[in-house]
Amino acid sequence: MSGTPRKPARLYFLLALMLSFWSLNYVFGKIALREFPSLMLAGLRTAIAGVVILPIYPWRRGARQQQWKSGEFGWLLVLGFFGLALNQLFFVVGLARTSVAHASLGVALAPILVLLYAAVLGQEHITWGKALGLLIAATGVIVLQVARRSGSAATAWGDFYILLYGCSFAFFAVKGKDVTLHHGSLTVNTIAYVSGGLALAPITLWEGWRFDFSHVSAAAWGSLVFMAIFPAVLSTMIFYYALTYIPASRVSAVLYLQPLIATLLAIPTLGEPVTRAIAFGGILVLTGVYLTERARSV
Repeated sequence: MSGTPRKPARLYFLLALMLSFWSLNYVFGKIALREFPSLMLAGLRTAIAGVVILPIYPWRRGARQQQWKSGEFGWLLVLGFFGLALNQLFFVVGLARTSVAHASLGVALAPILVLLYAAVLGQEHITWGKALGLLIAATGVIVLQVARRSGSAATAWGDFYILLYGCSFAFFAVKGKDVTLHHGSLTVNTIAYVSGGLALAPITLWEGWRFDFSHVSAAAWGSLVFMAIFPAVLSTMIFYYALTYIPASRVSAVLYLQPLIATLLAIPTLGEPVTRAIAFGGILVLTGVYLTERARSV
């Protein structure tokens, strides 16, 4: 960390914006999915994000350019496909098949999946405190699945795709750690979004060839552009900017509010109900994630 920012109020305002963008991402995603096929939406979102972030890269990098080590660039291309192209694909396909509440709680499990993958690679050890957090979070997931009502927007397949989203995020976070430390998050995300957009291009073109864009409403187009720019590009830049001043544990604590805000936003905009099972399961998931993260920082 580089110290205390001269204007801490601005930093916390940016964190509030990041939280708002990520929470609204679920609602706008549902609106866009009313008119776009899920595979096309994932491809278009990744491509637009790549186009937006590409000109930012040379402007922000300046004189901080680091020399590439052997194999780093090729490894980033791999990360771009498995850690971002599939990441976006699983998120959108999962969101199309589950509720906002289930999707946001599934995404909240990402820190635990990062821990599990890091433990497999020997980067972290599973302590009793971490194991307790994992058990509580897993119990919350079971509650959400067992108590799922018939006719609900949440499905087992949708939740499974959201889980795959978390797994791909964990792969991207853990395997891209060394490259991020050397080149910075902007370099990693620029290459990842551009390569991810190119990887999804065949699917996007195939879906677009048979799709009638003239019937897409302004609300759906606006939702797509919002998803590509604000949650994907701007929020990521805010996140890594905040990490230069605030410990990761404190930044992560802000994200615990995301499922709550996303679910509350979905009630008036999408008409999604909040059941006791969602409330109880959500409390267990977030408690488990909190205990796991607390055990990692001790």
